[in-house]
Amino acid sequence: MVSKRFVAKRVLLLGPVLFGVATVVFAILHLSPGDPALTIAGERASQEFVEEVRSNLGLDDPLWEQYLRFLRETASLQFGQSYQIQRGTPVSSILVNRLPITIELAVLGQIAGLSFGLPLGILSAVKQDTLTDHFTRVGALAGISVPIYWSGPLLILLFAQILGVLPTSGRISSSYFVDTTTGLILVDTLLEGNVEAFRSAATHLLMPVVVLGIYSMAFISRMMRSSMLEVIRQDYMRTARAKGQGAKITVMKHGLRNAFIPVITIIGIQFGSLLGGSVLTETVFEINGIGTLLVTAIEQSDYPVVQATVLVFAFMYTLVNLFVDITYSVLDPRIDQ
Repeated sequence: MVSKRFVAKRVLLLGPVLFGVATVVFAILHLSPGDPALTIAGERASQEFVEEVRSNLGLDDPLWEQYLRFLRETASLQFGQSYQIQRGTPVSSILVNRLPITIELAVLGQIAGLSFGLPLGILSAVKQDTLTDHFTRVGALAGISVPIYWSGPLLILLFAQILGVLPTSGRISSSYFVDTTTGLILVDTLLEGNVEAFRSAATHLLMPVVVLGIYSMAFISRMMRSSMLEVIRQDYMRTARAKGQGAKITVMKHGLRNAFIPVITIIGIQFGSLLGGSVLTETVFEINGIGTLLVTAIEQSDYPVVQATVLVFAFMYTLVNLFVDITYSVLDPRIDQ
């Protein structure tokens, strides 16, 4: 059972982290080249109009006033309005529409990585120095080495262009219209009871999920192997085997729980990496999530969108770390002492 004191302590630590991220984001964007007022007004706008835009945005205020206003608006989740992407639209509304897309990709990619990475890591440790172990280690090394911007186009070339069995981009076929209830396309299609739309969404998401899952699976399997090798050499594992307990039961009942503790860290880090990797994945497969939103906002110098997107990435990453800490204490109650 997780103590409330332990959880409260971890939650309080999120504040300084988010404050530091907000400060860095504000500093970087204000030190970067370019004039937001000129970007909004247009290069052919008169100087008077540019100054008017700058005044309306508060960019002519002292830097410390801008900083305090930015922190106050961030704390209240008021990120302002978009300059370029959807001019006049609140940034929070844009994020609400785009964020579930990225979360769905990251979660599915993590599920794929766990589904294959954990069994392969355990199998590789149990079958140490066998052909199975060597094959698994080589596969994991290949998965780590292959970048997303290379594996994505290769999958598109193979399964979409050559074999023609999977679509190249998007989340669902344009022939289907699905009401946005949760923002998660697979869930929304199931809620409507549209099996054909669900099948279309699943085939569209298959390649992006595989691309993310391969990268996650490689790290998880390698870490699971190393951790399991340390555990199966412990005395209590030998004792269980000496008492006549089967090898599979010993590994799954006694070894897996202890071996899983350091793997939790990798899982948390990998989920954060999947969120960052979604920038490339969404760009390759033309999925309009928060990753492509960030790229577009940077290209068009839409500063409020850039700031809000980076802060959302940081917030989700800190939440994942909080979940990892709580999971630690569940697996090993001594940690929250």
